[in-house]
Amino acid sequence: MFRTSISLLGAPRIEHDGVPVEVDTRKAIALAAYLAVTKQSHTRDALAGLLWPEYNQSRARAALRRTLSSLGKARAEGWLHADRESVDLANDAIWVDVTRFHDLLGACKEHGHPESEVCPECLPPLTEAVTLYRDDFMAGFGLRDSVTFDDWQFFQSESLRRELAGALERLAHGRGALGEWEVAIVHARRWLAMDTLHEPAHRLLMALYAWSDQRAAALRQYRECVRVLGQELSVAPLEETTLLYRAIQENDLPPRPALAEYRSPARREPVTSTEPLVEKSRDVPRSPGNPLVGRDPEWEALLESYRAIGEGGHVVVVEGEAGIGKTRLAEEFVASVSAAGAIAVTARCYAGEKNLAYGPFVEGLSAALGRGGTDRLKGLPAGSLQEAARLLPDLADLSPGSPPAPPLDTPGARSRFFGEVVRVLLTVLDGPPPGVLFLDDLHWADDASLSLLTYLVRRLDNKPLFVLLTWRAEEVHEGHRLRELLAETRRSGRATTLILGRLAQASVEELVGHAVPSAGMLGSRLSDETEGLPLFLTEYLTAIEKGGLDPGDEAWTLPGGVQDLLRTRLLTIGETAGQVLAAAAVVGRSFDFDTVRAASGRSEEETLTALEELTSRGLIREVGSAVGAAPAYDFDHDKLRTLVYEETSLARKRLLHRRAAVALAGQTRGREADSLAGQIARHHRLAGQDQEAALYHRLAGDYARSLHANSDAITHYEEALALGHPDAIALHEAIGDLRTRAGEYGAALSSYEAAASSAGQGHLSVLEHKIGNVHARRGERDLARSHYESALEALGEPEGGAAGELARLYADWSLLSHGQDERDEATGFARRALELAEGTGDTKSLAQAHNMLGILAGRSGDQEAALRHLEESLDLAEALGDSDAKVAALNNLALAHEQGGGPDEALRLAETALALCVASGDRHREAALHNNLADLLHAAGREQESMTHFKQAVELFAEIGERDELQPEIWKLVEW
Repeated sequence: MFRTSISLLGAPRIEHDGVPVEVDTRKAIALAAYLAVTKQSHTRDALAGLLWPEYNQSRARAALRRTLSSLGKARAEGWLHADRESVDLANDAIWVDVTRFHDLLGACKEHGHPESEVCPECLPPLTEAVTLYRDDFMAGFGLRDSVTFDDWQFFQSESLRRELAGALERLAHGRGALGEWEVAIVHARRWLAMDTLHEPAHRLLMALYAWSDQRAAALRQYRECVRVLGQELSVAPLEETTLLYRAIQENDLPPRPALAEYRSPARREPVTSTEPLVEKSRDVPRSPGNPLVGRDPEWEALLESYRAIGEGGHVVVVEGEAGIGKTRLAEEFVASVSAAGAIAVTARCYAGEKNLAYGPFVEGLSAALGRGGTDRLKGLPAGSLQEAARLLPDLADLSPGSPPAPPLDTPGARSRFFGEVVRVLLTVLDGPPPGVLFLDDLHWADDASLSLLTYLVRRLDNKPLFVLLTWRAEEVHEGHRLRELLAETRRSGRATTLILGRLAQASVEELVGHAVPSAGMLGSRLSDETEGLPLFLTEYLTAIEKGGLDPGDEAWTLPGGVQDLLRTRLLTIGETAGQVLAAAAVVGRSFDFDTVRAASGRSEEETLTALEELTSRGLIREVGSAVGAAPAYDFDHDKLRTLVYEETSLARKRLLHRRAAVALAGQTRGREADSLAGQIARHHRLAGQDQEAALYHRLAGDYARSLHANSDAITHYEEALALGHPDAIALHEAIGDLRTRAGEYGAALSSYEAAASSAGQGHLSVLEHKIGNVHARRGERDLARSHYESALEALGEPEGGAAGELARLYADWSLLSHGQDERDEATGFARRALELAEGTGDTKSLAQAHNMLGILAGRSGDQEAALRHLEESLDLAEALGDSDAKVAALNNLALAHEQGGGPDEALRLAETALALCVASGDRHREAALHNNLADLLHAAGREQESMTHFKQAVELFAEIGERDELQPEIWKLVEW
């Protein structure tokens, strides 16, 4: 019977013989807690430095003496020992709830089943353990003047919370397996209360409600999950959660939990083989550099494809499930050809970064140029460097004094931009031997990067480049644009696909035999345990090397317990390293020194020491970084990062995200955030700083829009709206503009209507005008006329700029009347538009008015007037830099020249208009231009080219508007 008890799970409490021990200082409580948990003797100097870090040594030792004096009764009772050099507790005479908690959980590890499972014998100790846990470790206690002690207390608390969460999960499963639903639900709700954002807890609670015939409660729990995730993180539940919800709706429940079998040490079957599994020593040395096994056919296929490169390039896609070894195979190949003299540009795509336009190309080129590749670019024209500088601003320094690249809305700008970025890429990779572009995890790439990749792959015929891509098969579904690109490239004979399967037993045994000398039958056992998945196999071998698993033990965790293995590796790191690792997990899969230092709040020396420790433990690895830039690191694999992130408390995650946002914003050094805005927005959002996140999402949207990455821009604008950006009207209008360009007319109308619902009278006319234009594009002319009338009413008596808006309204109204064969009305509106535009000197409305007068003159047979007005419109549009007005004038000029018998000029103008339209992303007008070109080429006798454009027109027209409705008016667009 212990006479003294120290309770730390909750508010600290010390009792002796059932009577509370009164302690008059917080430092005395901290001292007792530290000694009780560490269970070892500490020197007086160490304790003094821990509790009084701001004092010098002599003053700190004096403070420690006074604290020990206040514990004189404890010393008299015999549970606290102190001599001249050290202090400790009589651990054999003291009951400590933390120790008991650990002992109870440890007892479950002796039951002969994986740690993540639960057997009948686990239930009593687990129940006692969770009952002991009154509250978090030393709840409500802290030492403001000792950061080191507070950090120690924090990490103890986090570790204990994780253990409690695991115990509650297992208890909920165990009681559920016995049909004790009420008790199981209580444990599951307590688990969820620890972190309301933890989806596995939501899922378990949903399942328990469903199994216990409380279907309505299960569905309510799902809605609660949706609400919490949406409110706190602005994300939807994971697919796994949604699938469980649907299964409950359809009464197709998953199997109920089952108890594991308890196997006492006496009942455990001995190993029948006389051959030892492995040497008995737990400290089994591993041979450095595990070989690549089981991939000989794929390796030969890679080499054969690389050797076959002549004047044209080749694409190889490596695909397979997560953890199958795609990245390892590709990295080994890149290292092999690099050793032979080839230049490689490598980049990885990451989950959650699909909105970072051109991210992998920026990453890959930046790293390659940072290794000295800029010397290769000195011979490039200034124009090429300036175009590529849109993505890599430092390239502009290679051509000082050169004018910046023209805006992306000039004719052919997007093709020129892509072409020059590819030119820079090919220059960096110039051989011999052929260079390698390696893009990893391409299923997470942003749309803009996929467009640039498509542009490159379609032009490999005369480019000696090896393009190596990896993606997860389950993430790239049929109909995905990557599948279409692969099929297209295969047809040209320039693509190879390698599908990786799991390792056979012989391959697993070969790898284990290399990694663990004298492995014996360990390889066979690991093959069964891992089912040949390389990621799992690597984790088992790492655990054996680090001592986390004893090869001689009979009970190991199953493949589903990979997270347990990762936790085992994490338990070996120190407190500071753990804090830095949590900060790194918040920053992302890859991170640089400066950002993680700022996010962690640690000094440079502390961060460096922690990163060295993490590197030595194999949790992270140092990767190449640009010359002069901060060192860069990468997690060993993403599951490790995910585990660290998920097990960091919500409060600390928010703190770390806030610091990361500030650190990234500081990297802009006074420049516009541009490409970093998306990352900064994400960190502010996850930090709970919705206002700041909204502002940066707006900036990220503007940046993506400037690059014509329209889908990325829409995503950022919608995030800004969801987070309460103050200028909701402008955001709704911008989304409407982009959806109109994409041909998503229903969604565009919804956005414009949302903006109009809050707009003042001054801006309402603009929105009514835009709504009318969308209806006009859909061929809904009566609705368009109605909104034009509303716009006219909202304008009232226009002056200045409003007169220019009225002129544009009349020009669009003229086009609408022309489409309805109201010739006199159309002419009257066009002339009124010209009169107003000339009166205000508004260049944009002048261009529109001349464009409409040109269309009308052509239809009336006045060829000379048509050409005069349309050429004037084109000149004005070019002076203004208005891409939409230029596309319209070019298209209509092409039609006018066709009518006048100038087919060559008509073709030239139409092709120029198409290139400009593709760059701006107006898909409806792009379809119309393909159709017009098909007619022009047919008239010129170029049937094959005509058919190509006609097919593209059909494909685009089919995607415009509402796909489930027949909208013939959309297909009739010819002039505008």
